[in-house]
Amino acid sequence: MLPVSADEDDMATNRQKLKLVADWIDPYRVTNGAKFRLKKINPSDTGGLKPDKSEAAERLSMGVQWLAAEQDKLYAQDRRSLLLVFQAMDAAGKDSTIKHVMNGVNPLGVQVASFKQPSPEELDHDWMWRCYRHLPERGRIGIFNRSYYEEVLVVRVHQEILRAQKLPPECIGKDIFDQRLRDIAAMEDYLVRNGTSVLKFFLHVSRKEQKKRFLERLDEPAKNWKFSAADVKERAHWNEYMNAYEAAVRATATPDAPWFVVPADNKWFTRLVVVGAIVEALEKMRLKYPLPQTQRAELKGARELLLKEGK
Repeated sequence: MLPVSADEDDMATNRQKLKLVADWIDPYRVTNGAKFRLKKINPSDTGGLKPDKSEAAERLSMGVQWLAAEQDKLYAQDRRSLLLVFQAMDAAGKDSTIKHVMNGVNPLGVQVASFKQPSPEELDHDWMWRCYRHLPERGRIGIFNRSYYEEVLVVRVHQEILRAQKLPPECIGKDIFDQRLRDIAAMEDYLVRNGTSVLKFFLHVSRKEQKKRFLERLDEPAKNWKFSAADVKERAHWNEYMNAYEAAVRATATPDAPWFVVPADNKWFTRLVVVGAIVEALEKMRLKYPLPQTQRAELKGARELLLKEGK
């Protein structure tokens, strides 16, 4: 992967490279939820790539450069936006993936929101409100570290949470999670039709690898702050979470708002898939630096004035 150039030959080369990226990320792209089965994705898969750290680092660096070049045009054009949604079980590597993939982009063009337990103010609104007000502005990339999907994941597994949401009794029926999934799909369709592209990533870590990472957090003092006893308790609900994730992907995966179910046992590969998916989405926007005809004359005049200064 190389940064995008405005030169036509380079653009043709980029199109060829995009095809390679598509071949690489397609096994993890879900656009037709009805056909999706989580068990078909192996958390330790690396797409046939060998764990060569130097090669992986080089590929990631090139992908990040390409992403940064496209993000700069997105920010300058100020017409479209991109929403990246990250969901995962604890210790799957969401934070580190976001850190490594977005390294080097212009911070002015990125908005990050991390969603924890709802605040009293948030509980006084509908369940989508706290996420909706953090959607990216035009020209920006928005990153949701967890999101509105928590309402059909953790709330589905721990339905006692519904009691704290101040819902009228008639709003809590047996179909509440199917209704919320329909709401999510409709909302994402609305965003796409208004210029915000949506990509959703489920970092699919295995139960075995999660245990290994939890033990590392316990054994290394510098990682103790990442550990919570509640995380271990949630492992007892592993199968329930897997069923909830599968249901969410099946109900909301579309060609315009796809899911990427990314193998997460090998962080280096997770990052490559994520950066590839983001670059592809930005390239599909066919972004260009804006230059209105009226501004061309202004630029020509400014050049002439600057050249006269030296004389």
